[in-house]
Amino acid sequence: MGKLRGFLEYERKTEETIEASQRVKNYKEFTKDLSPEELQDQGARCMDCGIPFCHSGCPLGNLIPDFNHAVYKNDWKKALKILHSTNNFPEFTGRLCPAPCESSCVLGIIEPPVSIELIEKYIVERGFKEGWITAQIPEHRTGKEVAVVGSGPSGLAAAQQLNRAGHWVTVLERNKKPGGLLRYGIPDFKMEKHIIDRRLKIMEEEGIKFETGAEVGKNYEVEKLKNFDAVVLCGGATERRKLPIPGADTKGVLQAMDFLKRNNEVVDGLAEMTEDLSAKGKDVIVIGGGDTGSDCVGTSNRHGAKSVTNFEIMPMPPEHRSKENPWPYWPFTLKSTSSHEEGVNRNWSISTKEFIKDKEGNLKALKTVNIEWVKGENGRPQLKEVPDSEKEWPCDLTLLALGFTGPEKSLAEQLGLEEDTRTNIKAERNYQTNIPNIFAAGDMRRGQSLIVWAISEGREAAHHVDKFLMGKSKLPTKGPGDLPAA
Repeated sequence: MGKLRGFLEYERKTEETIEASQRVKNYKEFTKDLSPEELQDQGARCMDCGIPFCHSGCPLGNLIPDFNHAVYKNDWKKALKILHSTNNFPEFTGRLCPAPCESSCVLGIIEPPVSIELIEKYIVERGFKEGWITAQIPEHRTGKEVAVVGSGPSGLAAAQQLNRAGHWVTVLERNKKPGGLLRYGIPDFKMEKHIIDRRLKIMEEEGIKFETGAEVGKNYEVEKLKNFDAVVLCGGATERRKLPIPGADTKGVLQAMDFLKRNNEVVDGLAEMTEDLSAKGKDVIVIGGGDTGSDCVGTSNRHGAKSVTNFEIMPMPPEHRSKENPWPYWPFTLKSTSSHEEGVNRNWSISTKEFIKDKEGNLKALKTVNIEWVKGENGRPQLKEVPDSEKEWPCDLTLLALGFTGPEKSLAEQLGLEEDTRTNIKAERNYQTNIPNIFAAGDMRRGQSLIVWAISEGREAAHHVDKFLMGKSKLPTKGPGDLPAA
């Protein structure tokens, strides 16, 4: 695989970016393209490592050494065919996935790992550019009808796979446009929305029907689901985690997803920005140090925030792996994103104690305390406040990026579905709920997770739905199965 000793000849290369001072003036993607020759060199770095741990690192089981080798050989069409055999939407994962495959790359033990995510993105973009990616219309229809509730990555993957099996698929989406958090959570500077639209156009050509503005259990009656032979619930884990401290109801304390969704709608021309959802001229504090918190930082800078500060309750991670976190496991190391580079004051081991209001009830400050993590009686880490470390931070807008606790309850209750111990919809290995013709996939089934896991779940669920409807299925469960056309 790759070029013999290529990893010794070529250094890891990533995309250069437009200067931060310039890119914050708009919501466009800001990476600079690499040449085909540079990408071939990156593919050449893939080692003939014997056991490609990148396979196990990738929830989709992508055939990474195979498409790397095809790129090295300048056979981009073959690379696309290999990539699409396991991943319906590499244009999404190539931009948004944190690349667990790279963390388990064998080369990463001694050198920077192969630029797998970068190669993946350029393979699919080459495919769109050359016109290789076209609708795959099934030759035969089964006559079975399937409803997919939710059009995020798991719902789109399930829909495309079930359509390829010959079933008639209807995707029900409560928002104005399909895409789920891809459209209404991910900022445009990370992925412009025409990237979603071009794929949706192909899916519609394939025969998939999209109904938007259809919120099942509210303006779309649950009873109507009985018209379908099977239902796949892919509504995500959208119940936001709250911060139950004094002043939590103060005007100026917002959930991150309310802030990000409105900004996406404004960029798309579907809404206007309001003062309460704008960071312009404000001292902004983002609570939560994950990807959503990072997205809030980048968006606040583009609004023209006066200052942006980030709080994280966990201690600052190390720059390199610790002995307790060896390869090939996911590295719990310091991550700095492009949004952080654009300007933010990052703070670790800090806990917010109170939101402070002014006389009009508006947010004016946050009260915090420093913390340390100590070993408790049960041996588990416990939070301990540092004495005399209280501090007040001037603040006009706080964004809560604290993650999600699970799916919303309403739909599951109306359908009579069981929950697991983590309050997700209970669906076992075959993705089937306690109601035989209702299946669940993605964050709704496994809890808040990665986009690559969502696509994997959608594909897996589609296999089991097809088997339920037809008695057997040719759809793959893990890995490529039969290689489809590009």
